[in-house]
Amino acid sequence: MTIKKWIRDREISGYPTFSVNDVRLTFPNYSEQVIKNELFRLSSQGILYPVYRGFYVIIPPQYAAKRMVPPIYYIDQLMSYLNKPYYISLLNAAAILGAAHQRPQKFSVMTVFPKSTVSSSKNNLLVWGYRKEIPSDFLLSKNSETGIINYSNAELTAIDIVQYEQYIGGLSRAATILDELTEKLDFRGASGNLFNYTSIATIQRLGYILEDILKQKEIADVLHTELQSYVKHFRYVPLRTQKSDENAEKNTRWKVYINSIIETDEI
Repeated sequence: MTIKKWIRDREISGYPTFSVNDVRLTFPNYSEQVIKNELFRLSSQGILYPVYRGFYVIIPPQYAAKRMVPPIYYIDQLMSYLNKPYYISLLNAAAILGAAHQRPQKFSVMTVFPKSTVSSSKNNLLVWGYRKEIPSDFLLSKNSETGIINYSNAELTAIDIVQYEQYIGGLSRAATILDELTEKLDFRGASGNLFNYTSIATIQRLGYILEDILKQKEIADVLHTELQSYVKHFRYVPLRTQKSDENAEKNTRWKVYINSIIETDEI
């Protein structure tokens, strides 16, 4: 059996990914150089797509023309290979939840430390975020072309796009996405667990955006009640951390220095 035939058999059997170590185990008599050369040749022919160090995807017919496979096709298998928990996050999670106003150009994945040492040039579609712990109670799952994928629920997504707003294009874009998620948001009980995975400042900024920018007072009231249950006193924080809050207007309810203008896109 050749490596090419083995790859074809895997594809037919429903195993669209593999690692270099899988090849080594299957072809113990092949040298490292022979394996490396063959995988490079098959990648050059558009049969394989190297998505991560030592990890390959067999390119299915529907993606053959572009010779590139979207991360949602292989992300669960890749994270299993890396032996790390994960969830699809930020704009990609929002899109799965139905907030598709702006199609994300990159694919955001949240996982745990330590950070990867692999250069982004190896796969510039993947954007990695890191947490000390994955909030598994706030993840959803669904079927993909190749199995099950995990993604953040509406409440965790809302928190993430405010906390990590610098990765999605700023607070105005965060507010636009939040506007599309409001029908799914329910923060009742959030103080019992969800708030442990973010900062008080993030909750304050989220509350301000929901109430003052999006005029979602009912959702904001629930969030404020949960915040007061979680912490009795909280300090003033700037709406935008990278900008001075000197002489900024204050929102006294959420204790936010309004040092930045937020404008949502027309939906």
